[in-house]
Amino acid sequence: MSLALAPLDVSVDVEANLPCRKFDPDLWFSDSPAQLELAKSLCGDCPLRVECLAGAVERNEPWGVWGGEIFERGAVVPRKRPRGRPRKVDVARDAELKVEVEERLAASGLERNAVRLAA
Repeated sequence: MSLALAPLDVSVDVEANLPCRKFDPDLWFSDSPAQLELAKSLCGDCPLRVECLAGAVERNEPWGVWGGEIFERGAVVPRKRPRGRPRKVDVARDAELKVEVEERLAASGLERNAVRLAA
């Protein structure tokens, strides 16, 4: 059984209470925007967050929450939109969230051109 989904920092105990190991793994791959936001928030204090995000970028993960970011079709998206046509306020909010995602990625040490951001 492999516990590593991303390169592990050897200084972190493998038996640590990682959120993706404590909660239902389906939460990180949900279709529900609310559940994906919950998964993102649980990743916030994870000691492997940066490694997880870097590994997901390197592997070009097609979907799910990795390192506190939502991946969809291999790109980082600020939030998962519900089905249907987005409201104008949601489009404006998406633009703000895209800037926030870019700032978080930069703070994690990932180059912007290394990560594909969804439009």
